[in-house]
Amino acid sequence: MRPPGWHLVRLSESLGLTLRERNSMLLRAGYAPAYAESPPESAAVGPAMEALRSILAGHLPYPAVVAGPRGELALANAAFEVLTEGAAAHLLAPPVNVLRLALHPEGMAPRVANLAAWGRHITESLRTRATAHRDPELDALIGELTGYLPPAPPPGPDHLGFAVPLRLHTAEGEVRLLTTLTSFATAVDVTLAELHLEAFHPADAPTATLLHRRATVTPAAPA
Repeated sequence: MRPPGWHLVRLSESLGLTLRERNSMLLRAGYAPAYAESPPESAAVGPAMEALRSILAGHLPYPAVVAGPRGELALANAAFEVLTEGAAAHLLAPPVNVLRLALHPEGMAPRVANLAAWGRHITESLRTRATAHRDPELDALIGELTGYLPPAPPPGPDHLGFAVPLRLHTAEGEVRLLTTLTSFATAVDVTLAELHLEAFHPADAPTATLLHRRATVTPAAPA
């Protein structure tokens, strides 16, 4: 026997709606939500959160974070401190927003050598998501982040041909980092579906050497 509202679930799947949007559609039609939204510390999502912690630890000595759809920090590994170095205390007070930390003039921005190009990469990715999934809070965040950026230059040597690296000044020298995003593609819990893991990878050998040396000389505590 088909559960109540199954036709709306199928429709929402065809429309590519997020799990949160699917639940909202069901509620507006008078049905109960089809997808749970479990707290990150709950037993329901415990194995998945532990898997994320394992991935974060395994990515060391390179930084990696787990964040929500609007940049809300959920987890980070010990190397996250290379990104927070010198940031103002108010940007590091919970709840931390990694997108605001990245582009705020009191966050990473003064240390980013290619802020215009790298920052536009972030805001354009957010705009693409906002176009597909209406979210007034995300729209407001995009407006805030865009206001922190200088005019975008034309593509140049900051592009590697396939990606825009983050060129970040540290106490030991500049690092060049590429990022990858990972998510739970088959999640049926709203909390897990909205999380993504962003892993930073060295774009060149000097960066890898610097981060390995930094980890052995000044080990950091997990964020």
